Amino acid sequence: MYGKIVVPVDMGQLEKGGKILARARELLAEGGQIVLMNVVEAVPTHVAIELPVDFIDQSVKDAEEKLSALDAQFAAGARRIVRIGAPVREILDVADKEGADLIVIASHRPDFTNYLIGATADRVVRHAKCSVLIDR
Repeated sequence: MYGKIVVPVDMGQLEKGGKILARARELLAEGGQIVLMNVVEAVPTHVAIELPVDFIDQSVKDAEEKLSALDAQFAAGARRIVRIGAPVREILDVADKEGADLIVIASHRPDFTNYLIGATADRVVRHAKCSVLIDR
């Protein structure tokens, strides 16, 4: 059983997010904590010029609302964090700062560039200082 579990959720794959959140609840020790998180990817300047001024702010607000709904749906009692930046870097940073024992992450069906697991999950596995559970 794990005392602190980080569960990064992709807003485009909420069904998988629910699945990994449920898995994290099963693995959580009594008195432990789940940190449910999402990373809003930073937009390059040359792309940002074409987007509404409040695009990032709205994306953060949307992510906060969806994480809250997901947490309520699974009665996880998780602490929720939304970060802006590169997903791998932010997931690893949250895991380090929170002193996580485990990261539970979903993986998409890979293509030839990342044959075994998805690119984000692959990088998290390679660089995490704690255990990582990948749910396919």
